[in-house]
Amino acid sequence: MAQDSSRPDFWEARYLGGVKPWDSAGAIPAALAAFLARQQPGRDVLLPGCGAAYEVAYLADAGFAPDGVDFSEAALAAARDALGPYARHVRQADVFALAGHYDWVYERAFLCALPPRLWPAYAEAMARLVRPGGWLAGAFFIAERPKGPPFGASRQALDDLLGGAFDCVECEAMDDSLPVFSGGEFWMSWRRR
Repeated sequence: MAQDSSRPDFWEARYLGGVKPWDSAGAIPAALAAFLARQQPGRDVLLPGCGAAYEVAYLADAGFAPDGVDFSEAALAAARDALGPYARHVRQADVFALAGHYDWVYERAFLCALPPRLWPAYAEAMARLVRPGGWLAGAFFIAERPKGPPFGASRQALDDLLGGAFDCVECEAMDDSLPVFSGGEFWMSWRRR
């Protein structure tokens, strides 16, 4: 089994083996609901590394246009099973090769799944994919955890990584964090300059 979380086969093995501690089993974070209440429906939302993509149905029902992408076919199979009629909102793609612009990128366990060597590419992709005035918002794993996944980052490391194109508007600890991220998940909203 590959040990490099930047490769699809790493995630294929986990999904096929049922090893998914990051899987929320359909639970939607309270911070997501609060953020949505402040946004206008109809906006395009990218969910990178969407996995089972539970949030897709929630976003679609709230009037948003979700686009869930993952490079693992096993993850997408789980998403299609979980989403039923909303499965049309997920597709196989490499986030780093995506084109287009989104009003919002929803982060949940994508950055922390990537080896830190890929974080600069993540920052470049987010700056390219989020429209000026748009958002990079979601759950970020703030923890001193250099081995992973999940790979933790300090708040300063996130500021250094994203501060070139984004302004951090909000950073609050999440009470309904997944156990694998316990005490380290923070809802962060980054506004694209």
